Amino acid sequence: MKKPHSRNVKKLLIIIAGAAIQGYSMGVFLFPNAIPSGGAGGLTVLFHHWFHVPLSIALWMLNSSMLVFAVYFLSAASAMGTLLGITVTSVSVNLSGFLWDTPFHNEWLDLACGSVLLGIGIGILLRQGVSNGGIGIVALIISKYRSVNPATPLFIINWLIFILTAYVIDWEIVVQAVICQYVSTRIVAWIYQFSFQAIYLKLPFLPLGWRKK
Repeated sequence: MKKPHSRNVKKLLIIIAGAAIQGYSMGVFLFPNAIPSGGAGGLTVLFHHWFHVPLSIALWMLNSSMLVFAVYFLSAASAMGTLLGITVTSVSVNLSGFLWDTPFHNEWLDLACGSVLLGIGIGILLRQGVSNGGIGIVALIISKYRSVNPATPLFIINWLIFILTAYVIDWEIVVQAVICQYVSTRIVAWIYQFSFQAIYLKLPFLPLGWRKK
């Protein structure tokens, strides 16, 4: 049986990894093409468009403002994990955009890679009971009280924000944003429901004694 300290350290590292992947997808693939990564991403693009606030700062401010809901409806542990996640995500957005150039210089290839990586990052966070921030907090609250996969409310709310973003900036964005959300939320749903234990128990090289435990 694992010690609580060991489990907490593992959970912490997984949260950091998920947030870093999410931030990398935004900073390298999505934001350089002005593609909103989600509801918070869409609002971030709008804030940047209206007030010229740096993307990483606007993203952190929007995500942090949602922590009040996380504390009230979820738990202090979930709120702290979410705070860690959005902080790492914001730092990752800033650093990845500075350290790495967009590899393909093709917005559709960037969209595909960014959407997959975004879904992986968000899925990792939600599996740990931690929101990716912003609209993800609302989706996690709905998931908790309505017993639904958080990917469903996440997609619906984000889609509404994308319409507003497209109306203000460019209607072409809504097409790319919906594609991004469709791909990423499918990845999120798969990771959220995926049973690593079932795969582990089916590995042929494991002794029979380990499979029974």
